Amino acid sequence: MEMPKRIRIGDLLVHTKLITQAQLEIAVEEQKKTGRKLIRILVDLNFVPEDDLLKFLSKHLRIPLLDLKFYHYDKKIISKLPEAQARRFKALVLAEEPNGLVVAMVDPTDLFAADEIRKILGRPTLISLVKESDLMNLMDTAYRRTDEISNLAIELEGQLNQGVDFNLSDLDDIDSELDAPVVKLLQNLFEDALRMRASDIHIEPDEKILRIRQRIDGVLQEQIVKEKRIASALVMRLKIMSGLDISEKRLPQDGRFSFKAISGAVDVRLSTLPTMWGESVVMRLLDQSQGIRKLAELGMPEVIRERFEMLIQKPNGMILVTGPTGSGKTTTLYSALNELNSEEVKIITAEDPVEFRMPRINQVQINTKVDLTFSKVLRSALRQDPDVVLVGEMRDQETAEIGLRAAMTGHLVLSTLHTNDSVSTVLRLIDMGADLYLVAAALRGILAQRLVRRICIHCSKAYQPTAAEMIWVKNIARNKQEEFSAAQYQQGSGCSKCNNTGYSGRIGLYELLEMDDALVIALRANDPSKFEASVRALTHFETLGLCGLRYATQGVTSLHEVFKVAAESDVEQSHVDHNV
Repeated sequence: MEMPKRIRIGDLLVHTKLITQAQLEIAVEEQKKTGRKLIRILVDLNFVPEDDLLKFLSKHLRIPLLDLKFYHYDKKIISKLPEAQARRFKALVLAEEPNGLVVAMVDPTDLFAADEIRKILGRPTLISLVKESDLMNLMDTAYRRTDEISNLAIELEGQLNQGVDFNLSDLDDIDSELDAPVVKLLQNLFEDALRMRASDIHIEPDEKILRIRQRIDGVLQEQIVKEKRIASALVMRLKIMSGLDISEKRLPQDGRFSFKAISGAVDVRLSTLPTMWGESVVMRLLDQSQGIRKLAELGMPEVIRERFEMLIQKPNGMILVTGPTGSGKTTTLYSALNELNSEEVKIITAEDPVEFRMPRINQVQINTKVDLTFSKVLRSALRQDPDVVLVGEMRDQETAEIGLRAAMTGHLVLSTLHTNDSVSTVLRLIDMGADLYLVAAALRGILAQRLVRRICIHCSKAYQPTAAEMIWVKNIARNKQEEFSAAQYQQGSGCSKCNNTGYSGRIGLYELLEMDDALVIALRANDPSKFEASVRALTHFETLGLCGLRYATQGVTSLHEVFKVAAESDVEQSHVDHNV
């Protein structure tokens, strides 16, 4: 497509009365001082609404105006234009048509940029107009520093091949030796992970490549680095930052360190594991700048939140938060402690590890190397006159029994268990060897939770469940089928805002089981089936799946995410359409 002849865009805007002559003169003077684009200056000075200006340019330049929020992009096509040139010209290659490549530009009147892009691509271009903020957001998502990471990996590999000896022990301060490729590479990894809201970074050496993966909204996304030799340099640097033994490569090690990001301080919890092709590293990112969230900010259904707040205000008893690893149990417990934390309340925690530092709370780090176990800390904590005790995890019979006895003697005990739901948590305590009478007398409530992905609000659309999925809905809803049989459901189609996944962010699903007299009697009968039947008979008890269905009817999450949580067996789950 041939670009229109050069025009005086300012004069045309004045002629069409979108701006005045005086406004144009002010914008031109600003352009002379700063060298910025006239179009951007007019918008920033609020002389003309950006949407009106874009529509005007699209009409008079006879080029399409694209809305990138709903545009499906292909990373392979976008990569045809190198990131450096894309950012310089504020342009992206969006699609490949028979008669050329579709190129989105913020300023299509920049004929020099259009000519340079055409030369770089070596093909005809079909120029389109886009909003600058949308293009920059898509650019950050699409490129994600992958080129920079790859280039730094190549540079580091080259120096290793030349026999350059990296004295990594001198790089204790991440702000020092900024020219070292290994430090720059790690900085880019962390910055990319924070921008994508990743919870974990995985560095995994393979036979011939290095895999770098990030867990975003609970799902891993992978980047392949061909320069496998750099893995040892990265691992050594991370070990030094974590205070680990760099000479020990045969045994797993755990450590932590902090670094400063734009948003604030970030704690990193690091774990190494020796594998066939080198040491694998997993880093959990804990953004301290966000602080401890209030219970009201976690997204709990209001009824469950109010009942849970009443439970934690009780003077004694045990309250358990359950779920698999990464389900948000620690976040919930910290929020509960935040509610209880006051000058009148003494709180002691035993954690492995301490993830967030809280004022006024006595937090103890478990250290098995010196036999500082949960049970030993819990015993000592009870002699420190606490009102509230948090035990990071009920790992064995001894810890469970000490915690239950503490709950019976005037202490509020909070802890976690790795179980699937609230009902199985009670049975799990008994299986661990805890005395039945202790569980029945001390346990006050169990909050089971999971995290599911939120549907992206920018590409959400109506979804009609299949017949098989409606069977699932009925099974989950049980005696509340009428509420969900005619409900409207949503799914994300994928867009630039959500990296084409259809999801953005996560929300918790919760089920709260409060022990009442009927449940205590059923529990003391030592009959699991009778106890479960008593739970199901409770009118106020709702399962994780039911909580998920309510979110699905509200368009918060998809049925597929709910089915993943509520599936009772892999066989049944296989009948669900995973393309929901």
